[in-house]
Amino acid sequence: MAIKKSELYSSIWAGCDALRGGMDPSTYKDYVLALLFVKYVSDKATVDPNALIEVPRGGSFKDMVALKGKKEIGDGINKIIGKLAQANDLKGVIDVADFNDEDKLGKGKEMIDRLTDLISIFENPALDFRKNRASGDDILGDAYEYLMMHFATESGKSKGQFYTPAEVSRVIACVIGIKESSKRTPTIYDPTCGSGSLLLKAVDESEKKVSIYGQEKDVATAALAKMNMILHNQDMAEIARGQSTLSNPQFEEKDDLKTFDFVVANPPFSLANWSNGLNPSDDQYNRFSGYGIPPEKNGDYAFLLHIVRSLKSTGKGACILPHGVLFRGGAEGQIRKSLIEKKYIKGIIGLPTNLFYGTGIPACIIVIDKENADARKGIFMVDASKGFMKDGNKNRLREQDIHKIVDVFNKQLEVLKYSRLVKFSEISDEKNDYNLNIPRYIDGQEAEDIQDIDAHLNGGIPDADIVALEKYWKVYPTLKNDLFTKSKRPNYSSLKVAADKINATIFNHKEFVTFSAAMNIVFADWKKRNTKLLKEIKVGVKPKQIIFQISEDILKSYTSKELLDKYDIYQHLMNYWHEAMQDDLYLIAVDGWKAEPYRILVKNKQGKDVDKGWTCDLVPPRLVIDRFFEKEKKAIETLEAEREALTAEIEALVEEHSGEEGYFSALDKVNKASVQKRVKELEKAEVKTEYKIAAEPKIKYKAKAVAEVEELESEIDVLRKYLDLTEAESEGKTILNDAIADLDRKVLARYKPLTEVEIKSLVVDDKWMGVIEKNIRTEMERVSQALTHRIKELAERYEMPLPKLSYEVGEMELKVKEHLKKMGFVWK
Repeated sequence: MAIKKSELYSSIWAGCDALRGGMDPSTYKDYVLALLFVKYVSDKATVDPNALIEVPRGGSFKDMVALKGKKEIGDGINKIIGKLAQANDLKGVIDVADFNDEDKLGKGKEMIDRLTDLISIFENPALDFRKNRASGDDILGDAYEYLMMHFATESGKSKGQFYTPAEVSRVIACVIGIKESSKRTPTIYDPTCGSGSLLLKAVDESEKKVSIYGQEKDVATAALAKMNMILHNQDMAEIARGQSTLSNPQFEEKDDLKTFDFVVANPPFSLANWSNGLNPSDDQYNRFSGYGIPPEKNGDYAFLLHIVRSLKSTGKGACILPHGVLFRGGAEGQIRKSLIEKKYIKGIIGLPTNLFYGTGIPACIIVIDKENADARKGIFMVDASKGFMKDGNKNRLREQDIHKIVDVFNKQLEVLKYSRLVKFSEISDEKNDYNLNIPRYIDGQEAEDIQDIDAHLNGGIPDADIVALEKYWKVYPTLKNDLFTKSKRPNYSSLKVAADKINATIFNHKEFVTFSAAMNIVFADWKKRNTKLLKEIKVGVKPKQIIFQISEDILKSYTSKELLDKYDIYQHLMNYWHEAMQDDLYLIAVDGWKAEPYRILVKNKQGKDVDKGWTCDLVPPRLVIDRFFEKEKKAIETLEAEREALTAEIEALVEEHSGEEGYFSALDKVNKASVQKRVKELEKAEVKTEYKIAAEPKIKYKAKAVAEVEELESEIDVLRKYLDLTEAESEGKTILNDAIADLDRKVLARYKPLTEVEIKSLVVDDKWMGVIEKNIRTEMERVSQALTHRIKELAERYEMPLPKLSYEVGEMELKVKEHLKKMGFVWK
């Protein structure tokens, strides 16, 4: 069974996080990622004699398993990793974490148990990496990055800077132009590479072999970067560690800085001690010459100038910096002016707040392009600060946000309130004085919803507010006249339909129906093309290429469609990709179109497997039921409805007779046993009373006893009804369970004869396209709901003009005075 991406990521994280205890996650990551590395290279070495990493005798994950529960487990793991490091020139890379550190891992049994459990997580059969890797899609490398993201999230403000959010890395990778590079072997460099995620994302964009260089001051983080490179098949990457890039850059050529085709960076924001070990006024690399020296306690421009100096004359790069670099004055203002005058800055992308793990402040991406500087007319600015989603205590760029930023920037598209090319003449004029603060040039504020005083006083809906809905009237030109009628007062209108009929009027309008039908055709065309493509998928396919192809096609299909934002449509597809579709494609990439059911085994507290039924990942049982067992499904639904009706009747009966003197009030618990016991007691009391009636000649006593018997019979009838209903419910439950079990057997048996054609239809037609179509249809509903909401809002806002409101207040005041008068009070 192939590894499902989502399960691989979440299971490793959940297990490791549970074992972390009091250890700081920024430290604990070194232990977890080292074990993940050893497990992966050990598995690969067993099936590939030419594996990148040599696993020596006594240096494998299998040797770690043999240490479980043993007293010397910590020292033993250190020795195993040491042998692996020695054999592959990885000393100081994979052996950074000390697995025998009692201060971090506990003493005695605590350490033994913790390390034993940690090994067990990676010993899970589901994490067998010997064959679970789709060509071109690095499952384990992505899992490694996933873990680093979570460790960064948990590490807190001061220790989460080793990781650049993947979404931001992807934006940078796409805007620096590495994909279009004409160089046979382009070079790329990150002077503050952290765990290497930004470098790897940039390299992923290129289809060529890229020479990778990175420098990281923190030794442990540099080790993570090197492991990350190896896990992403970039073992030749040069990662320098242990030195500050600014005071001691490690990549030189002839006593000068080595220059690169591309440079990317996410340096520490506003570093106060950036000049330690460096005399900026006598910098041997001339990084500040012609620009000026950055402030002593703020190193943002020091890193940016290092990047500029590290680029070839045709080089391109991008750097993440805090927004302050765009407008701060003093020495930074002078440096900014010099950069603008040299025309090195191609563009600036303003990002949302709280994206990064080391800080919550807003940041921007400054894109540098030396090659085309002379011909540049201005700086292209993008205000992407409002496009994001909440993810725990951080914000994240969505797929649609990433794509929109990249599309707009690379195509230099000017979008109202979002992007524009700002001429150098405007930037340098007296008003702006080389200030690059994005809000100076792009007004991203939403238009204020202005209240109309005249309408509040005299009623009516302002025509200006109706005209503001012009984008809807362009598509539904006659709908406006069906919703509104002109008032006698000029410039005001009123609703033709009741407020609760607005939505129905829109949904049933012929123009809405026509537009919806046209959008259905757009989806049907996309569906037809991509259903064919998806059904042709074979073993070895690259899932990321497939989702790229079909997602780009959906963007193209919905481009320039009125009322619908193509990026919203795109997000629906990408959401489903992350939720389910990518797991399916990775399964197909390894196993092909196979629908193989398996038992769900869960270990209990005693460590024994408990059977929780069965399932099938690629073709869930519900798909087989819907396609082949509709009759049985409907029969079960009918049985379920009948049982629910009985349950509701029982609950109503108990509720009706559960008061203080109700028939069920005497029972501690209302269930079959207690009610049967109560019925027997009542029947005995009834017989006893009837006997007394027969034996007692006094008429007076007879009448009272007869009443008692009648009351007893009434109570018995209610309780027997309860018993009859519970019996019927129990019988219904048995019949229902038998039907479910019978269907379960039939469905399981139906998997074996499934043909590949049937499996493809179940997965592509029923599973993937069914969900995608349903999700995209919600966009049409959203369009209608947005229009309905706005019209209702306007109608309610001006529904009660001031004269009418004053009249009603006066009427209510008179009523209050009358009531007070009757109570003996006088309102003055």
